[in-house]
Amino acid sequence: MQRRSGDVMKILTAGLKPIYMQIAAGIEDDILNGILKAGEQAYSQYQLAREFGINPATAAKGLNLLLQAGILFKKRGIGMFVTEEAAGIIKERRKEEFFSTVLKEMLLEADKLKISKKEIIDKINMVEE
Repeated sequence: MQRRSGDVMKILTAGLKPIYMQIAAGIEDDILNGILKAGEQAYSQYQLAREFGINPATAAKGLNLLLQAGILFKKRGIGMFVTEEAAGIIKERRKEEFFSTVLKEMLLEADKLKISKKEIIDKINMVEE
């Protein structure tokens, strides 16, 4: 694996999220963090299986999610590679997920607690400082 020290993908075998989805999300994070760049070869199912002590088929399932999403492409007999559009695809999908789930849930909770939008914006500004 082409990781810098401190950049460690974490897989929780006892977690609620399926391992193959964690594999896909970890690779997406590596793409967004610049560890894997467009055109570079992605990790193989066997590298992932060895590193995380999982079945190669589970690792392949995570890689196939990224293949189907257009984040990775396959070079027959060589492996999978990061597409030029990968970072943009990931960012757009994650933004949509953020706005449709996280932000929506936050605003619903804020409404229950009678927290104004101005208070939320003020807190966001405080956190950014």
